[in-house]
Amino acid sequence: MSRPAPLSGFPELLPAQRVVEQHVLDVLRRTFELHGFASVETRAVEPLSVLLRKGEIDKEVYVVRRLHADDAGGEDADALALHFDLTVPFARYVTENAGHLQFPFRRYQVQRVWRGERPQEGRYREFLQADIDVVDRDVLAPHHDVEMARVMAAALAALPLPPVRLQVNNRKLVEGFYRGLGLDDDGVGAAMRAVDKLDKIGAEGVSAVLRAAGLDDAQVAACLALAQVRAEDSTLTAQVEALGVTHPLLSEGLAELVAVLDGVADVQGERVRVVADLSVARGLDYYTGTVYETRMEGYESLGSICSGGRYDALATDGRTTYPGVGISLGVTRALVPLLSRGLVTASRGTPAAVVVAVVEEAQRSASDAVAAALRARGVPTEVSPTAAKFGKQIRYADRRGIPFVWFPQEDGGHQVKDIRSGEQVDADPATWTPPEADLRPAVTTSW
Repeated sequence: MSRPAPLSGFPELLPAQRVVEQHVLDVLRRTFELHGFASVETRAVEPLSVLLRKGEIDKEVYVVRRLHADDAGGEDADALALHFDLTVPFARYVTENAGHLQFPFRRYQVQRVWRGERPQEGRYREFLQADIDVVDRDVLAPHHDVEMARVMAAALAALPLPPVRLQVNNRKLVEGFYRGLGLDDDGVGAAMRAVDKLDKIGAEGVSAVLRAAGLDDAQVAACLALAQVRAEDSTLTAQVEALGVTHPLLSEGLAELVAVLDGVADVQGERVRVVADLSVARGLDYYTGTVYETRMEGYESLGSICSGGRYDALATDGRTTYPGVGISLGVTRALVPLLSRGLVTASRGTPAAVVVAVVEEAQRSASDAVAAALRARGVPTEVSPTAAKFGKQIRYADRRGIPFVWFPQEDGGHQVKDIRSGEQVDADPATWTPPEADLRPAVTTSW
């Protein structure tokens, strides 16, 4: 039988790689819960009409159909589709469960999502996301925009990732600037979409798209000048004002963005830098204010690994609106390229810290009893699969990266061997514990 070919865009991790992923998820859950975010999970599918309501993502959606469905028609708006992000499903979740939620509602969500795009490094058809959001009824306080950046900065600083640059912008600022240039609604939308692709197609490519949308040379130059602005503090104001464009919406967005920079000043560090980057616009139409993108230093070619923003009108039941702000970490997008390069590794692919040797099959129950005593005190333990010579049982543990082998003695005593150093000592299964560093697999990085 021929070897099955891998399915592109659907990464599957080896056990040691999975250990790293689980470590990342544990750090994220711990960080989010420390900040008071409650865990939710939404269904995998949504009506296609819901998913297509906001943003230009119609080519990225997987439609779900039953194999023996009676209706073999086309992909109509009533079809079900796999969600391509967690924000749209969460907005639906809020409106359906508003009567049972306390506002402002703080949630985190870790789930898989699906996008039908061309697979490449850092972009997958199935991947894991970790989101945090705060939503409120009618009005959401602006300080939550600051909080999103602070919480995710804390999470990113604790993860086994290279240093990151968390880029922030404000769509009011950008839209106000474009309207100050004289652009109408269509021109503003076209300019946002074009500038958002600056890192992909470059300044010349953006210029061509803007001219095709009807902008003149002066307007194109001004759009590109705004996109070049960078700042880590309130000096942003002077840089924007120096461009000579005025509009009330621009002033409002600029003030909100400066407030975010001021609010994260104390989280700046070697692991995370927060910087205003006025080229960031985000492609989805539901964002209305602050937007976020995050890039790993040295791996900018992967694009943004952590994105989001404020959405004031996405969640509504027709009577009440639930504005929100959120940010999403593409766990798979950030981690798999690092794992494939061997830059993030685990010391072993199994949680077991000890293998209990089996003297002979007739005495396996004695080894099982030792393992049970160790497990009762939280020591991950497995029993040797065979009663082979002790040398083979040691090699079994070594191949799996398990540091300790336990030997029941004929006289009823016990010894444990650190197979790395060769040290073998008497031990009692009721009291012995491995060093803290060996109790769980260790995650290490190299960059």
